[in-house]
Amino acid sequence: MPRTRSLAWSELKVGVLTIVAIVIAAVLIFTLTGTKGFFWQRYSLKTRFPNVAGLAKGSPVRVAGVEVGSVTDVAFAGTEVDVSFEVTKEVRPRITDQSIATLGSVSLLGESAVDITPATSGTPIPDYGYVKTGRAKGSLADVSEQVTTGVEEITALVKDVRAGRGTVGKLMTDERLYAELEAFAASANGVTDAIKRGRGTIGRLVNDRHAADSLEAALKNLDELTRRINAGQGSIGKLLKDDAFAESLNGATTNLRDLTARLNRGDGTAGKLVTDPALYNKLNSVTERLDQLVSRLNEGEGTVGQLLKDQRLYENMNAAITDFRAMITAIKNDPKRYLNVKVSIF
Repeated sequence: MPRTRSLAWSELKVGVLTIVAIVIAAVLIFTLTGTKGFFWQRYSLKTRFPNVAGLAKGSPVRVAGVEVGSVTDVAFAGTEVDVSFEVTKEVRPRITDQSIATLGSVSLLGESAVDITPATSGTPIPDYGYVKTGRAKGSLADVSEQVTTGVEEITALVKDVRAGRGTVGKLMTDERLYAELEAFAASANGVTDAIKRGRGTIGRLVNDRHAADSLEAALKNLDELTRRINAGQGSIGKLLKDDAFAESLNGATTNLRDLTARLNRGDGTAGKLVTDPALYNKLNSVTERLDQLVSRLNEGEGTVGQLLKDQRLYENMNAAITDFRAMITAIKNDPKRYLNVKVSIF
């Protein structure tokens, strides 16, 4: 029977040190990879950008600003670029088909990164699935583009000013406009000087204490009038505050509206006059006949016309009336002379 050899402490020590070295190496690798975890703790996703702006393998991937993985590959896909990356499986519920992947940066001038917006709604993206892409707000490329656009607009503006276009350009190049502006400034200075010396209405208002007191008194009267109206005093105040007066006015308005409606329907004489053409024609005919009668009277036709036009007829009629009045007066004074009645009996 063979003899069993026991392990020496030196051999056992070498094995223990080897295991400890492997454990330390594994811890170091996990520490250096940060939150990326081991390969069985990660899963792969993709996204596609028209321009990766310097994004490279190993660039960080962040969800809501938290680093959860890194880029594993950057490859062309036609005119665009496919970006493959790995993230920890802990964030799988937060990366759904509603999430958006954009290009970010670690610092203003640092390396690029992939930023993903978390979305609890939607369906989680499976392994090697594509995350929808979007344009990052306030990226360095946007700032540069805006600065370039601003510089171009300023350059064009300066060119227009030098060419005399626009108000500022004319002011800079047109001597006549400059002279008019200078004259306007002088006029404004003259008006200001006149106001300071108390000339004109504004000058008196600024410098004359009596005018200011009068204006203040007028404003006080206006304030008192407004207060009385708000208190319901006077006709205007009652109109605003008195419900009975308002109802009376409303009733009068209603009656007027009813009267207008009756006129429009042709009720009554006035309504028929407004709506009945036959009545209007008759009234028009009467008016024409009356006009003809007045014309004949003015021309002296007929007895009444001659009475109006013939002075001699008027005088004769006036004399006859005078004689008739004299006869009546004489009869009243001596009735026996004119009213002598004799009665004889057979």
